[in-house]
Amino acid sequence: MSTIDWIVLIVTLLAVIGYGLYKSKSEKTLDGYFKSSNSMSWILILLSIMGTQASAITFLSAPGQAYTDGMRFVQYYFGLPLAMVVLCVTFIPIYHKLKVFTAYEYLEQRFDLKTRSLASILFLVQRALSTGISIYAPSIILSSLLGWNIYYTNLVMGGFLIIYTVTGGTKAVTYTQMQQLIVVFIGMFLAGYLVVHMLPEDVSFSDALHVAGKMGKLNVIETKIDVTDSAWWKDKYNIWSGVIGGFFLALSYFGTDQSQVGRYLTAKNTKESRTGLLMNGLVKVPMQFLILLVGSLVFVFYMFFQSPIFFNQKEVDQVLASEYQTEFRTLQVKNDSLNTVRQIQTTSLAEALHTNDRAAIKTLQTDLLQIETQTKAVREQALSIMKKANSAADTNDTNYIFLYFVVENLPKGLIGLLIAMIFLAAWGSIAAALNSLASTTVIDLYKRLWVKDKNELHYYKVSRWFTFGWGIFAIATAMFASKLGSLIEAVNVLGSLFYGTILGIFLVAFYLKRIGGKAVFLGAIITEILVIGIYAIDVISFLWLNVIGCLLVLLIAGIIQLFLKPIERKEDENLEIKRSNNPDLLDH
Repeated sequence: MSTIDWIVLIVTLLAVIGYGLYKSKSEKTLDGYFKSSNSMSWILILLSIMGTQASAITFLSAPGQAYTDGMRFVQYYFGLPLAMVVLCVTFIPIYHKLKVFTAYEYLEQRFDLKTRSLASILFLVQRALSTGISIYAPSIILSSLLGWNIYYTNLVMGGFLIIYTVTGGTKAVTYTQMQQLIVVFIGMFLAGYLVVHMLPEDVSFSDALHVAGKMGKLNVIETKIDVTDSAWWKDKYNIWSGVIGGFFLALSYFGTDQSQVGRYLTAKNTKESRTGLLMNGLVKVPMQFLILLVGSLVFVFYMFFQSPIFFNQKEVDQVLASEYQTEFRTLQVKNDSLNTVRQIQTTSLAEALHTNDRAAIKTLQTDLLQIETQTKAVREQALSIMKKANSAADTNDTNYIFLYFVVENLPKGLIGLLIAMIFLAAWGSIAAALNSLASTTVIDLYKRLWVKDKNELHYYKVSRWFTFGWGIFAIATAMFASKLGSLIEAVNVLGSLFYGTILGIFLVAFYLKRIGGKAVFLGAIITEILVIGIYAIDVISFLWLNVIGCLLVLLIAGIIQLFLKPIERKEDENLEIKRSNNPDLLDH
């Protein structure tokens, strides 16, 4: 990077850190540290929810996902708006009425301590590992493209945000997420604008969309239904897995994952929480659509200009330094030749689109798709050689495509801003995750099981130490993470292994009043084992694991309860106690 890029990067990061420290003043109580004393408006709730969900992985990996597989990944979010409505009707009123710090507190009131602890531990396992990936994802890519040491990059990526997260808790996290999202949206808008601006002069934005469509990169909706075909069930992104699987995943993520629940528990009241969540349901799908669209436009850009045979230059350099360099260079020449032919044909396609010459459009589309097939074949040969040169080589470059475009093509200064955008997007999600890991550990385990009778100042101090400890754990996880493929998929796969089970526990709590703690506890453990087993044999898309996990908990817990004594309505007794202390508490 140039000097001006370094200046932009450093100044932007320091400004956000400084703002975070400025907003780090909080009451030295658990309520102030984890819930901001319920002082947040819906707009801050919305930005915090979006900042927590949209990590650096979203902005790095999603454009690459669209480049390689088109825009059908957006279907993954189609179930989210419906999930927001269900949350606003069911989950939010209960959480606010009971004045909980974490979602899992409710489970002890409804079931028992062991069920609460199980749900807490399932959350801690998946969120801690996901946070490590969130640190590793941008670190490994920045390290590869910019030549930075991966271990130092991990330390910087995770280390600086720990400063204001430990110091200020939820309040600092929420306010800095607002600043981070502003920078992120500016960066993505500029990147998208410049992709179109750098196309040939006679190629408009509309032309670029038409070219992307002809090449199958605007495949937003896949509606094919064939439940008898195993390939249909394994298809990761179609309208059915998106709406159904995405609904269950979103319901669990936003309703039972403390990293999100903790965002809207900071609201002034139920109305503010609901408004923030409903607005997230309206904004998230268009936002993700636009991010994926940038990836499709980058694909069109490389149809007019030379694209590398592989986007991770670090892996390419290793092959070129090996005994296989001659074979690899030969393939690079073939790739360049195919690129040249593709550029000519793409230019002709753009001209045919201008004149609406349908016959020429059809012929050129067929020719370009054949060129694409030949290019992929050459690439596969190159990947094979990379494996020969280094058996540990990472042959998936999906996560490198967008940043490669940024580094190689964008003007000085903007590169620094885009790199800062990656850091800030990572910080937004990681900081919220660390805060939620600490709150769950302190509220559901430390204070409830280990050290019960200390004053508020003690728990406040311990919370800061747990935040720091989880930060170190996440950085350590990032140091050992590798070969994750598409990172945006990796995080969602990890969540899908646990979210269905956790959601099932909560749905039993809300709706199946005849099922008790022992039945749901055993049902959840059996379900989690089955879900991991189903994923291991790879017979179904990961999105369906959320549906399967949830339904299995309901089914197995119901069967087990048949062999147990009818439960005592412990949750009613708890609510009566709370109602006596709070007359406004409504039955649910």
